[in-house]
Amino acid sequence: MIKLYIEENPNLTINKDKIKSLLNEVGNVEIVAATKYISEDAMKDLYNAGITSFGENRVEPFIRKHQNLKGLGARWHFIGHLQRNKAKKIINDIDVLHSLDSIELAKIINNKRETPLDCYIELKLVDNPLKDGVLEKDLDQFINEIRTNYPKINIIGLMAMTEPDMTDNEKKALFKRVVEIGHHYNLSKFSMGMSEDYMDAISSGSTCIRLGRILFNM
Repeated sequence: MIKLYIEENPNLTINKDKIKSLLNEVGNVEIVAATKYISEDAMKDLYNAGITSFGENRVEPFIRKHQNLKGLGARWHFIGHLQRNKAKKIINDIDVLHSLDSIELAKIINNKRETPLDCYIELKLVDNPLKDGVLEKDLDQFINEIRTNYPKINIIGLMAMTEPDMTDNEKKALFKRVVEIGHHYNLSKFSMGMSEDYMDAISSGSTCIRLGRILFNM
């Protein structure tokens, strides 16, 4: 598997032909470009090519890029773990949070956010203490508490990530399980799938895919 880049690469260029093909291929599924390693110029090129949703996973680069690209019209997603001590710095500048994973974070959002924020709950299907997310066994209580006590949070769906050592069949099973769980809670949006498995995610019910390296000339 090709890694994108360790550091931001100002010379990275977009693959216009691939992006055009992807937009036709995925239909109404939202493509969120993982922009961690690309410059503002490359993000402008993405936008002009039809990828209008950007996903950052670090607070400081998000602040810089959001400021420099004001007026572009992009939809801003935060797709990484949002540290509670940094959340207030960006919480009113993001359109979608993909990683709501604790009541403590929900409290900060509810206190600092000016308008309701669309949030995916990060679902953790494997009880791994090194991974962030809400376990399935805790999800019922978590959703009920958010819906009852935190009006500035609009739960729109579930986000889930596969493990690097999973087989294709294991990934498909995970995607399908996430959709089943979401439907149980009357949720219809699912943030699942990346460059290597986005079609399996879509066929399983994903409505939002997070793509990185596949969008660029590498």
